[in-house]
This record gives sequence, structure tokens and C-alpha cells, in this order.
Amino acid sequence: MFNGFLDRDRYKNVAIKIHPLGKPIVGHNCVKVNSMDITELHEIAKQERDRRKPTQIRCCTAAGCLSSGSAAVRDGLEAAVQQTGMEAEVKVCSVGCMRFCGRGPLVEVDPSGTLYEQVTPDDAPSIIAALKGGTATATKGDPNHPFLTRQMPIVLENSGKIDPERIEEYIAAGGYEPLYQVLTEMTPTEVIEEVTKSGLRGRGGGGYPTGLKWATVAKMPPGQKYVICNADEGDPGAFMDRSVLESDPHRVLEGMAIAGYAIGADRGFIYIRAEYPLAIKHLQKAIQQAKKYELLGSQIFGSGFDFKVDIRIGAGAFVCGEETALMHSIQGERGIPRPRPPYPAESGLWGCPTLINNVETYANIAPIIRNGGDWYASIGTEKSKGTKVFALTGKIENTGLIEVPMGTTLRQIVEEMGGGVPDGGKVKGVQTGGPSGGCIPAEFFDTPVDYESLQKLGTMMGSGGMIVMDDETSMVEIAQFYMEFCRDESCGKCIPCRAGTVQLHALLNKIANRQATQKDLEQLEALCYMVKEMSLCGLGQTAPNPVLSTLKYFKQEYLDLLQSPVEHNGKVTVSQSL
Repeated sequence: MFNGFLDRDRYKNVAIKIHPLGKPIVGHNCVKVNSMDITELHEIAKQERDRRKPTQIRCCTAAGCLSSGSAAVRDGLEAAVQQTGMEAEVKVCSVGCMRFCGRGPLVEVDPSGTLYEQVTPDDAPSIIAALKGGTATATKGDPNHPFLTRQMPIVLENSGKIDPERIEEYIAAGGYEPLYQVLTEMTPTEVIEEVTKSGLRGRGGGGYPTGLKWATVAKMPPGQKYVICNADEGDPGAFMDRSVLESDPHRVLEGMAIAGYAIGADRGFIYIRAEYPLAIKHLQKAIQQAKKYELLGSQIFGSGFDFKVDIRIGAGAFVCGEETALMHSIQGERGIPRPRPPYPAESGLWGCPTLINNVETYANIAPIIRNGGDWYASIGTEKSKGTKVFALTGKIENTGLIEVPMGTTLRQIVEEMGGGVPDGGKVKGVQTGGPSGGCIPAEFFDTPVDYESLQKLGTMMGSGGMIVMDDETSMVEIAQFYMEFCRDESCGKCIPCRAGTVQLHALLNKIANRQATQKDLEQLEALCYMVKEMSLCGLGQTAPNPVLSTLKYFKQEYLDLLQSPVEHNGKVTVSQSL
């Protein structure tokens, strides 16, 4: 025996005795001992489907619903099933995010499709009784609500459908078959070509073409390379990546493994903030399960490809979402940005070529391989392909997670899916892109949501935060809030960001307290451009965006807060009183 392999002809019976499937290495006349193959993968999927009971009751146990008491709801449902003796017919399942977060805890009955919202433990017995003709006391939701029907789940296709802590359910949903496909049927170059053909762009905010980034790393000389998943989602009000990792962690692991094969990397890191304990728990379990089934580790699918994934937990610094600061943190150093070039693709982690994408980008990879790049490119707009996941929050009737095709308008999202402002209120605008983004007034709500259109309005898509504001919202206070956030999160390495954000926040406070003059307002705008142009990294370069966008579209609110001119002894002066 050499390197774990047995010669097929000489030791065939021994190999079969050790491993009944006797799995061949693709392209070689030998057998790899103890490696997963497609037959075994399909057998796991079949066994999982066979064990399903006629009725599945799915209870959302992602972070949002858990905080509303869904664990007690799930326990109540399980107890009710036992008390009624329906264990052979009914299975209560913990699943990931069901997206309609503002209506949680959510429970869905399959196959009937009955949806219950704001469920309490007291409702559990009646939900089980309703399976036999009784009446449920729980509030029924509308599975045909525009919030749900207008979505196109690709990244979120398994979210709310499978138990994120069971790899078998992911495999039964077709999981890891795309990885098998690339390892046995495609060259690394062909994988990159398929991703390039799809038109997928980075979903972390920059919008850089994913295929081009992969190709750049792949072209680096052979040697140690790394794959990094940036899960350091820190925008206020954003929870897209957290929900994906809580609900479908194997989708991200599979995408990373495919990326590793494509660029020639055998090791990956997931950098995730400590504030996401449930996502970390599910990732840790998913990695253990994937190792157990030999879907991560050595000789995956007997192909000769090795890939290992480790988790690195960040301490919550917003700046560590910047890729060079993130790499410093993984290396055990202080998380501060460095000038580029060199870019990570050339010199990244420990000086090696490194690929960095965010959670949502990797979650798109398996569907692209499964369905083809042309399929993905048929969705969206000319320059912005596919779908985008948003966290829809703020002064809006329907809050939660949405996934829509690129090109969907803000009006469709805010008014049709989101239901507008509660109690008949009026929408003033929407903030996109978090602290790096900007505020868009309602008059531009017919704008399609894509990279170029949002950039023209002075904002950005960012990672996917979308906060709706009503006509009672002070836009000056919004700018003040985001500038305070950026001031506190600045790493302090460069003066424009370190000192500039402090001065910008002080000027905003002065305006909000009605102590500012027209000169202060002019200074505010000039300082914004200075910080934007001279800061070292993306944090400082984009920190002024909320201020500049509110100055552009809501300037009258700033003017109304300036000191008022009054007449005194026949002369016009500026009042110092508040």
C-alpha cells in the first residue's frame, strides 16, 4: 500500500473488504480507501428522503425567531406530537431563517403549506390538533404575501427548508453534488470560466467581477494559496450573511471548496465576528460533519484535491471587514488596513496569493455550477446579474430577509414587498449600504437596484442593508448616527479618517444643536470630500457618504437647523439662542 492507495488488479478484494464501495480515483487505475463517492452521496440523500414523515412541521430557529421564543414553540410542538401519539406521522423540524422575520416566531406545515406567524408555546397543541381537523389558535400567515412571492431564492433556497445542523438534509437537497461535478468533470480553468460567464459580482459591496478575481489568483505561480470567507458583517441593521451561515452553512463551505479547487488552494478560513454565536456554532458543526463524510479534508471524492477550512473569530472591529485588516487579524496581528498594491490576489495571507469573497458570493457558487453560468446570467440586468439578498428594516410594515433579482426597483421592495410605513405613514427615503452608503429620497424609488444605478444616486448596494425612513425621521440625525459609528470604528492609522471623522461628527452635533452657521455647513461639506479622497481604506473613503447624500437630497433640513437671522437695533444679526 502506498499513500493510502491499493492497486486495483492486485488488491481489489482487499480494497473491497476494507471499503465495500471500492471507489476508483478519477482518471487513475487505482482505488482510494475510505473516500466518499457519488454513489454514497446519493445513498445518503435517498436514506434522508426515506426517513421523512408524511407531515413536517418546520419551526424557524434562526436568531431572530429564537429571540422571540421559537425554541419554546418547537418544544411545545414536539410535546404535543407525543401527547397525541402522532410520532409516526409528524416530525417537528428546526430550520433556518424563514425570512419574514417581523412576523416571527414562524411555523410552516408541509406539505399543506400552512403558515403560522407570531406563534406562542400555548398555540402549539392547537396547531397539532389542526392536523386532524381541529382549529388552530395561532395566527395564520399568508404564504402568497408579496413579501414572499416576489422573492427569487437562490442563495436562500434552503433557508427555512432544512435543518442547518444536519448535513444529511443538505445532501438530500442536492448539496455537494456541484463539488463532485467540478472535481470529476471540470478543470479549474473551466470552473473559473463558468463563474465568469455567470456575471456574478462580489456581494460584499465592491461589486468586483468574481470570475476575474478568481482568475487573477489562479494565475499566480503554484504554491501555497488561501481562500477566505469574509463573514465580518458589521453594518448596523444588516443580518444577511449571519442568516445564511445560521441557516445553510454547508452551502458556503461547498462554495469555498469549489473556489479552492479553481485557484489551487488547499486551505480556507472563515472570518466571523464573535457577536454571531449561533452562526459560529452551526459552522463548527458543519465543518465537523463535512470532515466526517470526507467532503472536506484530504482526497475529496477521491480526486486528489485537499481542502481544509478553519474558523477565525473576530473581536467585532468594523474595520476588520476591510480585506487587508481582516488578513492581519487572521494572522494574529492588530486588524488595521495596509496600502494596496500589492493586492491580496498577489500577496495576501502570510504573503501568499489569497482569494477573499463574502458569504453571499460563495453561497451563489454551487447553484451556478449546478445550473450553469448562462442560467445565472439570464437573471438580473445587463451589468448586474443574479439576485441580491437584503435585510429590509426600519419604519416599514414587513421586515425581514428578502432575495430579489437585480433590477428590482426600490418601490417594489419598499411598497409592494415591504408594505410601506405602518399606520399609513409616509416614506421619506431609504438608506442602503450601511455606514458606507447613502440615503435615497422617495422620489427616486423607481430606480432599479443594481450596482450602477445606486452609484449614480450617490450611494451603494453594500452588503445588503436597507433601512426605510418615514417623514418623521431627521436626516441630520441619520448622518450624525453613521458618522459617530465611523468615528468610533476608525482604526486610527491614517489622519484623514482618525481626525476627520471626529471633526465631521462635531460639526454635525453643532448643526443638530442649532449652534451652527452657514460657514459651518460649508466646512462640513468640504471636510467630507477631504476625508473621502485622502483616507487610506474603504472605511474612511466612504464614511462621508451618508452626510453627502443627505446634504444632496435633504439640504433644507440642515438649513432649517442653522442659527436664524434676527433683526436687532435695525441690524440683521445671527441669534445665538436655541
